Amino acid sequence: MYRTNSSVETVVGLPVAAVAVVGTQVLGWEWGSGQLVPTVAGVTAAGAAVLIVAGRLRE
Repeated sequence: MYRTNSSVETVVGLPVAAVAVVGTQVLGWEWGSGQLVPTVAGVTAAGAAVLIVAGRLRE
């Protein structure tokens, strides 16, 4: 039913998760605090998720 790109999504997803964890725990990033880098990272991750879901729904 679905095309499996799980390895590609995992390769992309793991660094995104690592950036989120390091950013919040080490760099003191807080989502929604008005800081540019966390906001851009969050919007980019959300956009990628929407594209992946939309691509899967079209199949």
